[in-house]
Amino acid sequence: MEIQTLARTELLQVADAVARDKGIERDEVLEAMEQAIGKAGRAKYGHEHDIRAAIDRKTGEIKLARYREVVMGPEQVENEMAQIPLREAQKIDEKLRVGDFITDELPPIDLGRIAAQTAKQVIVQKVREAERSRQFDEYKDRSGEIVNGIVKRVEFGNVTVDLGRAEAMLRRDETLPRETFRTGDRVRAYIMDVRQEQRGPQIFLSRTHPTFMALLFKQEVPEIYDSIIEIKAVARDPGSRAKIAVVSKDSSIDPVGACVGMRGSRVQAVVQELQGEKIDIIPWSPENATFVVNALAPAEVTKVVLDEESGRIEVVVPNEQLSLAIGRRGQNVRLASQLTGWHIDILTEEEESKRRQEEFQRRSKLFIEALDVDDVIAHLLVTEGFTSVEQVAFVPIEELAEIEGFDEEVANELRLRAQAWLEEQAKKLDEERRELGVEDALAQVPGLSMGLLVALGRKDIKKLDDLADLASDELIELVGKENLDEEDANAIIMAARAHWFADEPAPAAETAAETAAGAEAEG
Repeated sequence: MEIQTLARTELLQVADAVARDKGIERDEVLEAMEQAIGKAGRAKYGHEHDIRAAIDRKTGEIKLARYREVVMGPEQVENEMAQIPLREAQKIDEKLRVGDFITDELPPIDLGRIAAQTAKQVIVQKVREAERSRQFDEYKDRSGEIVNGIVKRVEFGNVTVDLGRAEAMLRRDETLPRETFRTGDRVRAYIMDVRQEQRGPQIFLSRTHPTFMALLFKQEVPEIYDSIIEIKAVARDPGSRAKIAVVSKDSSIDPVGACVGMRGSRVQAVVQELQGEKIDIIPWSPENATFVVNALAPAEVTKVVLDEESGRIEVVVPNEQLSLAIGRRGQNVRLASQLTGWHIDILTEEEESKRRQEEFQRRSKLFIEALDVDDVIAHLLVTEGFTSVEQVAFVPIEELAEIEGFDEEVANELRLRAQAWLEEQAKKLDEERRELGVEDALAQVPGLSMGLLVALGRKDIKKLDDLADLASDELIELVGKENLDEEDANAIIMAARAHWFADEPAPAAETAAETAAGAEAEG
């Protein structure tokens, strides 16, 4: 059929219907139609021609025209059918300039079966691209929200969800264990990511993300929605168990009670949505030790020891509480660690007592051998918190004298013995360092004790360049984490590399200045 025989109003009605159905702009549909008709025109008159179609937005009238671009001269003409030199163009119209177009109206074309099919494909493609662009613009800023949709299809466990104005993907690893979906099921999920990919915008959903649980509580608990209660952290073992830490900004409102709800109604609504996932609601605390104790609930904790430098925390529990604190397959302590951000080591009271006794005996033995004292004095030093001979050697005499049963004379004698022992140890280590072949230049590096030098010598690090070639983590591995931290390791390595930069030639400007100064002095 001929294009002109189409009812003009019908063409606009089709454009309106497609735009309304796909949720895109009417102009985008009409532009797609123009491109399709232009492509059909090129198929009829020749692809080398620049043929364009225009649809009147008010009447629906279609106009077809050939365009020829005006170029400077014949040498610039690359396509004779689509370009014309300026001199020839001005014979047609003197006002034409380079870059203008000459348009020749063409008669209506008869769309054959192939041309009609091509036009339809172009329209479908352009409409699909416009639809995808609209989807991306609509959802790109909605990442982090909860959406409701209907399962459209399930393939190998991956669920395609119809969100109404877009489709989203719920991958198998983002669904809860033992959770199955069928076509037509309603599903609620968290928009984890919206990405523009080659095949179009992709919306990725999740039901295992920790934020999904936090947003579910926000929907169920008005106090969270109103920001009276704040969710500080969430840790999940999806489909099995979870912990959520909450704090109230209003001292009169119990954050845990508000999240649980009357007879557990609020928390149960979240549990049902998450297929029976057990949820522990934990009161958050700014004090790390208290927060860790709360996070290990329902287990009871008797003692906590923090090591802030390493980010570890040691927790002591009664013997009968050990299995409860660890949880099935370590689940409870793992979730508590994720929730608090601390690495948690759990000991029973019996294990902690045994270790403390061993530590007490080891330190006492050290003081007995190093200071040549009896076990009573050694035990007193350990009980007062002394852990090394260095502490005894350099502590103020007044502090030693304050220990019950000590006086200044005893304190002074202990200090002198400690210092003498340290000197003797240093001498032995220095001899061993020399026997190992560790050069003196390495011994001059700031931050390297005799003990560290011997440890390096045993690992075949004997020269300055051997140390300078190491990375900080390699140095720590050679001497042990307990003997060196990352900051000190970096400082030692930079000091060892200093001689590399000292050997570099002076910049040209400085060298010239020195030469001139030398010549002036000689003159």
